[in-house]
Amino acid sequence: MQHWYHIFPKNTGLSLFAWIAFCLLPFYFILRSSSPAEIAIGIVMIVLFFVTYRLAFIKRGWTVYVSVGIEIIISVGVTLYFGYVYFSLFLAFFIGNIQNKAGFISLYIVHLVTTIVAVSIGFSIQTETFFTQLPFIIICVIGVILLPFNMYNRNKREKLENQLEDANQKIAQLIVLEERERIGRDLHDTLGQKLSLIGLKSELAGKLIGVNPESAKRELTDIHQTARTALKEVRELVSGMKGTKLKDEMLRVRQLLDAAQISCDVVGDPDVIDAPLLVENVLSMCLKEAITNVVKHSEATKCTIVLKQTPDKWSICVMDNGVGIQDEVYTFKGNGILGMRERLEFVNGGLTFDSENETSLIIQVPRVIQQTEQGESS
Repeated sequence: MQHWYHIFPKNTGLSLFAWIAFCLLPFYFILRSSSPAEIAIGIVMIVLFFVTYRLAFIKRGWTVYVSVGIEIIISVGVTLYFGYVYFSLFLAFFIGNIQNKAGFISLYIVHLVTTIVAVSIGFSIQTETFFTQLPFIIICVIGVILLPFNMYNRNKREKLENQLEDANQKIAQLIVLEERERIGRDLHDTLGQKLSLIGLKSELAGKLIGVNPESAKRELTDIHQTARTALKEVRELVSGMKGTKLKDEMLRVRQLLDAAQISCDVVGDPDVIDAPLLVENVLSMCLKEAITNVVKHSEATKCTIVLKQTPDKWSICVMDNGVGIQDEVYTFKGNGILGMRERLEFVNGGLTFDSENETSLIIQVPRVIQQTEQGESS
């Protein structure tokens, strides 16, 4: 969406120099007039058009339609009196920025009809002027027909993409909060219980050290073992927090398949996957679960892993020549399918199956297109 100060339209297929020419040309058409009064009137109309056009970007509600109505009247007047038809392109661009569907359709029809009528009449009253610029007038009429819909659809798509980006940011925030809660629970379960046990045994060892040294020694040994266990669990927890790189997971996957005597072919390079850390972690965990299922349930002798990165998505396809997908796979929690689906939902991903030729499990995560400039629609 354009801001109010964007007088020159963007992404319309014409360069900035072309739009500057459209702004300067009306002075040329007006200065051809012999009467000073006509020149003065023409200059006033040009200034009024651009002032109204600029103000239209900051207006809201019914005042926008009043501004466009004034601009249409000026455009028709300049077309009929001076033979300058290119204000209609500015209007076509602005109308495409109106996101109210009823208002857009109404202004589009009015502008299209008035432009065609004005051009048709102009050919009869300024035949020579119009015929000398016939190719440009044809392009202008085509722009009046197509440009509003192009701008309308582009702005609508940008708005939807912006909403999707906001939704993904909120999902990412929720993931962070959930991860914090999980870490808190794990720390409580890991350290809370162990530290409480160490405290109780230390107190008991202190009481027994003068009465029963052997029992106190056993308590101290238990304390030492409990501390080592707690340290190990904390290290495992921290390791899980670091996330998993797809490249590292591929090495472990190969080792797992080799141990199960399943040949492994990899198509694609994990190093070229430039997914965000969160997405890469989700892909890695899902790949690990998929290969675990192949090893445990497929009875396969060959497994192929296909890594793909396209402009709109990342995907991993795991294929094997095993016994195929059983119906209970879709609902059997023990196979990790539910966990894979839940992980992929966090990044708007999906999981599909195919067993026509080889058994295939396809993991897909869409790529989000970020817009650098967004504006408010009228």
